[in-house]
Amino acid sequence: MTLAALLGLVAFCWPFAVAPGTFGASYAPPLIFGVLLVLVLCVVLSEIAEGGIDSKALAMLGVLSAVNAALRPLGAGTAGIETVFFVLVLAGRVYGPGFGFVLGCTSLFASALLTGGVGPWMPYQMFGCAFVGMLAGLLPRATGRREVLLLAGYGSLSGYLFGFLLNLSFWPFSLDPNSSIAYLPGLPFTEQWHRYLAFDLATSLGWDTGRAVTNFVCVLLAGPAVLTTFRRAARRARFRAPVRFAGPRPAPGPGPE
Repeated sequence: MTLAALLGLVAFCWPFAVAPGTFGASYAPPLIFGVLLVLVLCVVLSEIAEGGIDSKALAMLGVLSAVNAALRPLGAGTAGIETVFFVLVLAGRVYGPGFGFVLGCTSLFASALLTGGVGPWMPYQMFGCAFVGMLAGLLPRATGRREVLLLAGYGSLSGYLFGFLLNLSFWPFSLDPNSSIAYLPGLPFTEQWHRYLAFDLATSLGWDTGRAVTNFVCVLLAGPAVLTTFRRAARRARFRAPVRFAGPRPAPGPGPE
């Protein structure tokens, strides 16, 4: 999972290190998509090997991926409203970062097939949602109302994080180089970073705010019930108690004659 996260950061942050011609949009997305599928499979196999996912949890992964794929078209395209993230946040919280990472990838993959949204942007969307689910599983412990508020705040923040990452995937190719917020190869990191922040604020802030508000409201309203449901299912379907073998029993002593 660490390797997958590092690959995702490289896929998003390359504009700050190399020029577009060196790592262009024509061949990078298919390459990233192929490597991402391999890494997702590795994450799943490692979770199975460590006892973190069993066959019932894999079925749960399939069900939640289908649910997210069905939820996404209900809000996508309307003022940034995205109905897929709150389930991803809550599932990552309950089932852990590995499950959240894989669920983010499979949800966006299934959604793209369902809505015809397959394109060079898809691996970046998969990575963005994978980060959202993974980080939800790494949040500090909390209980009750405090946990719901923590997840709602994180859900809101993740709305901005997702948009911030996705903009990096097309920023170097989307503007006239003469623009003051365009990507210019060779600039110092600080100036490049300033240009990107201005680009993100000018083009994406309103859309990301709609996503952030949707996540906050959905987690706040549906969070307690969904967390209870997921945890009830987790006790039956997810983590199994590790198998421990007891040492040999001592031989019985001689009985009374």
